[in-house]
Amino acid sequence: MSMYPVIAVIVIIVLIILLSSIKILREYDRGVVFLFGRFQAVKGPGIIILVPIMQQMVRVDLRTMVVEVPPQDVISRDNVPVKVNAMILYRVIDPEKAVIQVEDAREATSQLAQTTLRSVLGRHELDEMLSEREKLNADIQGILDQHTDAWGIKVSNVEIKQVDLEESMYRAISRQAEAERQRRAKIINAEGELQASEKLMQAAQTLMGQPQSIQLRYLQTLVEVAGDKTTTIVFPLPLDLLEPLLGKLRKSAGDTPPAP
Repeated sequence: MSMYPVIAVIVIIVLIILLSSIKILREYDRGVVFLFGRFQAVKGPGIIILVPIMQQMVRVDLRTMVVEVPPQDVISRDNVPVKVNAMILYRVIDPEKAVIQVEDAREATSQLAQTTLRSVLGRHELDEMLSEREKLNADIQGILDQHTDAWGIKVSNVEIKQVDLEESMYRAISRQAEAERQRRAKIINAEGELQASEKLMQAAQTLMGQPQSIQLRYLQTLVEVAGDKTTTIVFPLPLDLLEPLLGKLRKSAGDTPPAP
């Protein structure tokens, strides 16, 4: 009778060991199995049976991970201090490397992203940071992907979320934008003046080629300004209009005999 408790305890211990040796891996999980400390295989998903004491397993998640890069102080190439934060998406494509080659894949990727972000953005001017984010995202992603490949990690996307400036820089940028708008307005006005002067020169050349058209233009202008009855207009009369009349007067004066 005294042997039953001992046997029961042994059976319970064996069951506990057997249950602890059974692992269930989900579809997105993989198990990196070691035999006496040496890499043996990558297993999963499904049921995995491990030999107690002899085998150990490290679980690896294959889903896409999101890493928030905290705000980084960056000095742009044109010496403008900014704070930049970003978001990185990555996933493990080689569980063996992700366990053996790096201690903490997530932390290592985050630290590498911070240094890469400062390094890449520091080579660009502020205008490029604000207007060419897609290009900068691609540059940062390429550098990260190249370094994390040895860890079995694929960086799928990098997004610069926000570029923060000091208040004084916002005012300076506003003044610069206003000056740029004024410059463009002056250029547009100058181009309009140039085009108008060219058209006036062409019109003058056309009128000089046709003297009668000048007379018509005088008459048209007189009609336009004569609409206001309270205005007194002194309008020069072209001599070309009087030339036929003066010719007739001279002719008639020449035909008249002198008085006795």
